[in-house]
Amino acid sequence: MTTIRVLLADDQALLRSAFRVLVDSEPDMEVVGEAADGAEAVRLARAERADVVLMDIRMPGTDGLAATRMISADPSLAHVRVVILTTFEVDDYVVQSLRAGASGFLGKGSEPEELLSAIRVAAAGEALLSPVATKGLIARFLAQGDLDEDRDPARAERLEALTVREREVLVQVAGGHSNDEIAERLEVSPLTVKTHVNRAMAKLGARDRAQLVVIAYESGLVRPRVE
Repeated sequence: MTTIRVLLADDQALLRSAFRVLVDSEPDMEVVGEAADGAEAVRLARAERADVVLMDIRMPGTDGLAATRMISADPSLAHVRVVILTTFEVDDYVVQSLRAGASGFLGKGSEPEELLSAIRVAAAGEALLSPVATKGLIARFLAQGDLDEDRDPARAERLEALTVREREVLVQVAGGHSNDEIAERLEVSPLTVKTHVNRAMAKLGARDRAQLVVIAYESGLVRPRVE
């Protein structure tokens, strides 16, 4: 069984200690380091070969958002998944975190089982939404920002490299559907869906499904629904 290497980044030592006890109690994961600020988190992610970073977004000095951008921009850390920990689940920083390359976010008030599940989901390369969020939450977050100003024309152009089926799968991914759900909707096998997702990620330069979701909305392929 592969052990998931977890890095804790939070400026509150007591909270880090609680997370460490929880994570180390699981047979398939271990804490490999603790950081009190973003700069230290980036350094330890590299030094300790972390798989998942639980990143507090508000830290002194280099905050979690800046640290997430640094990790996402470093080719040597391409395997690292960042899960943002936030006190407020409807947080302006969450949008920026997803755009910076975070795999998702989780409220600090989540149950222990939810935190452990989040680590496993992120390590598997899946997009992570808080358990209390709906499948359309990312869309609503993105709708809060000014997509016209932030839109990347190059991303829209890169969509042309996708096949028709890959575009169809990307639309489904942006809707928050799992591979099994997409397979049922498109009447193909889950393995075929996984292949299309991986090819779309490679063509669009996405680290994981969360970034695929962001690209789908920012390129204009999918339009946010504001309720």
